[in-house]
Amino acid sequence: MSLENRYDFVYLFDVKDGNPNGDPDAGNLPRVDAETGKGLVTDVCLKRKIRNFVSLTKDDKPPYRIYIKEKAILNKTHKEVYEAIGAEAELKSNEAELKKSKKKRKGSEDKVEKARKVEKARKWVCENFFDVRTFGAVMSTGINCGQVRGPVQLTFSRSTDPVISQEHTITRMAVTTEREAEDQSGDNRTMGRKFTVPYGLYRGHGFISAHLAQQTGFSEDDLELLLQALENMFEHDRSAARGEMTACGLYVFKHDSKLGNAQAHDLFERISVELTDDSKPPRSFSDYKISVNDSGIPNGIILHRRIG
Repeated sequence: MSLENRYDFVYLFDVKDGNPNGDPDAGNLPRVDAETGKGLVTDVCLKRKIRNFVSLTKDDKPPYRIYIKEKAILNKTHKEVYEAIGAEAELKSNEAELKKSKKKRKGSEDKVEKARKVEKARKWVCENFFDVRTFGAVMSTGINCGQVRGPVQLTFSRSTDPVISQEHTITRMAVTTEREAEDQSGDNRTMGRKFTVPYGLYRGHGFISAHLAQQTGFSEDDLELLLQALENMFEHDRSAARGEMTACGLYVFKHDSKLGNAQAHDLFERISVELTDDSKPPRSFSDYKISVNDSGIPNGIILHRRIG
């Protein structure tokens, strides 16, 4: 059953001596707002971790398959979709058109039939792929499976206070080739660098549209799985660069209607994060005070504290 309520949420997570989201265009340095010095984590980064958690817990099986996954070939998936909906003839026609690199003119009747098959493919993908019915996807490359606007949208997450990026030189007691060993007279060392943030508490916001959920089939069960992922995904995403990342707070505002009973920014302002001692840089979550103003919440809205 699709959602009947709108949801908005505040998400807090922290990182200690790690790189929460490196920028490949900047040597994998932690992302930082150049004007304020506050750290950034992209929405795409968090979606990747959510996808990984769902794939891990649901074994990448319908209806919880993952469309955007590591080493995926999307056009190959589109071909699978057309085979699943019994549109092999359309599939062969599309493949022939792609090989010839030109399109043939067709009558309005053919166009209507093609649009019908695209919609059927779009619906099949939403039914089988969790991340498509959650975040949406553009699936019009190669074999056209349509486009989906997802009901769940995430913002960039921003650190509460400015962060600094520390550069560390690291040593590997091995080399890659014999030539390198000869150049070092058998010393066999490889020098490298890694970048970390000493500590940062990040805050992001999320929005869940009941109207878009009806279009994709995003259900109450999907919502529960999404919230479980936000609570636990860092526990299954450890790496040398992300040894200590933790979900610190998840505050979910539930509206009793599809349209909602208040503007999201008014609700988000009820969750405040303050440094308890600004004379020293923060180095743990305990250095902050989280205040929740749940008095006078507009009628028709319930605040659920999943974490915090």
